[in-house]
Amino acid sequence: MSQPAGYSPSFKRPAEIMRMRRRRRARSDAGVSSSPSGQGSTSSPGQSDSSPACVRPFSPGPLFNAQNRSGGGIKRRNPFANIENTYSPKKKLLIYNDDGNAEAVDSDRTSKGTEKDGDEDMSTKTDCGGALAARLAETERQEPRESHSRECLTFSEDDSLFEEEEEDVKSPLLKSPQAIAAASIAPPVCTQYPADWSLKTRLLFTSPLSLSWAEHPKAQEEALGLSQHCRAQFATLPHSLQDPKSCSELRCAFQQSLVYWQHPSLPWINLFPRINAERNFSGKSTPWAQDKALQQSLMSEWSVSLSSLYSLLKARLCPYFYVCSYQFTVLFRAAGLGSSSRISALISPTTRGFREAMKAEGIEFSLPLVEERRKSREQQNVTVQRGEDEEEQREKAQECSELKEDGDCQAGDDGENDDEDSSFSWLKEMGVQDKIKKPDSITIQLRKEGHTVSLDHKPESVVRVEGSHTFTLINFLINCKSVVAAAGSQAGLPPTLLAPVAFRGAAMHTLKARSVNVKSQVGSTYQNISSLEITGPILPSSLHTVTTLLRPAQKGNFSATLYTHAPTAVMNTHTTKEQGTGGSVDLSGCGLHPASVEQLQQPSGLGKTALTHISMNNYSYTWKN
Repeated sequence: MSQPAGYSPSFKRPAEIMRMRRRRRARSDAGVSSSPSGQGSTSSPGQSDSSPACVRPFSPGPLFNAQNRSGGGIKRRNPFANIENTYSPKKKLLIYNDDGNAEAVDSDRTSKGTEKDGDEDMSTKTDCGGALAARLAETERQEPRESHSRECLTFSEDDSLFEEEEEDVKSPLLKSPQAIAAASIAPPVCTQYPADWSLKTRLLFTSPLSLSWAEHPKAQEEALGLSQHCRAQFATLPHSLQDPKSCSELRCAFQQSLVYWQHPSLPWINLFPRINAERNFSGKSTPWAQDKALQQSLMSEWSVSLSSLYSLLKARLCPYFYVCSYQFTVLFRAAGLGSSSRISALISPTTRGFREAMKAEGIEFSLPLVEERRKSREQQNVTVQRGEDEEEQREKAQECSELKEDGDCQAGDDGENDDEDSSFSWLKEMGVQDKIKKPDSITIQLRKEGHTVSLDHKPESVVRVEGSHTFTLINFLINCKSVVAAAGSQAGLPPTLLAPVAFRGAAMHTLKARSVNVKSQVGSTYQNISSLEITGPILPSSLHTVTTLLRPAQKGNFSATLYTHAPTAVMNTHTTKEQGTGGSVDLSGCGLHPASVEQLQQPSGLGKTALTHISMNNYSYTWKN
């Protein structure tokens, strides 16, 4: 027969077990007969007449007097216990030493030791078990156990050793600090994600609850949503909605969040994005490409719209707007947004020629990412200089003093600042000065400005303009010929203007929303997941409004994948050195929801990156960038 792990072969022989019990009972009876007459006369329930009062039946363990037990009764042996269900690897054996102290020993080691000694004589094991039982009984007589002990004793089937198990303590004060922290301290709830000033081309929302309420609005709901957008009216929704599809206020607010304004508006051409978007214009009708009068008319209307937008921005009636050219994108923000107390503008990407043209027009600007990198390098250089060893400085001073005596050491750094011609003096010594052409001044200047040219068309080329220089920038964009392509599929077409509010010459557009129910594999099962896809030029305020509506509609559980227009990801960089000064500017009349204004007023901590994923679980946000 196969032997279960952890059992000794001696515990599987009923004849040996019965022999051990008879020997122990005989020794117990002999011990009681030799004790004083007053100790064995009391009987207790559950014992036979021949059994002493202080000995547990079927037990070789210590004696338990009735006066020392709080319950008043005697614990009896479990009649349903057997060899197969009494083994537990977590139980420990309690052995008393000569000084009365108890030692806990793993039952696994005891059982393994018993298996190793399985070839020893059975009578030796029986004598050892009896000696141990007598020793435990004597120790219990001398030091009674406390009645309020947190540990209880149970006996195993072999009746030779008793085991110690700790009772389950339900009091939270006796639990470990880690257990209390996991149960009582709730995770922090993040009710907002950082502001993202980049333009999105696509949003994909997924949720375990249905998102079909977001599409196919009724004619009345669509009209009411457009009217609320034009009047800047916002509905108040409850914290949770039981049936979003039957909530007319939710569907109207969703239609309101999809509205944006654009100029120019050409129904047969998609005017966003404009950078690297030649495929959108290929094969399309472009009557202005060869007609100069039509190009001039388009530019005239575009100039009026751009001037109108800046006037609204200055009056804080428009929070922000975008100028999307075929080469760069400009973000204008009103005072108070992005933690700036002045009107600010970000241009990305730029070229050296464009920056030189801005300097020629008197526009003061800065390169925030280049300045940040320069500051970090300066700090590193200062750290390195401070960490120089003083002994090296002494050695240099000593060498200089020695050379000074010979007249070879020049004062200051004159030796390092010689003319450019002196650096080629070694050519004369070699006699090849006529065969090698020295670089001219133009080549030397291009080498010095190489690092500025290397920034072209990169995120580090982002330009920041603030204050009154933004008005000069508007005039520069109106008169600059480089904002319009001179050749190619976009030739003669003015840049696209995008804004969350109406302005002169703008056309109202809505983002496209489509809901689909799909099955996703989760483990070994498939779950129904509803998805909502939104496409178009998605502005920062539209993203925040949609997520705010999904929170009560989906009961605080949804996730979103964000697709960013790459050239605008760098728009999240800081626009000003002054932080926390934009909250005092009143933007209540800018046409956005107060919650969206509050979010856009905070400085963005994304740097030159953008959000790629937003997830809400139990009304708490997490995000990735």
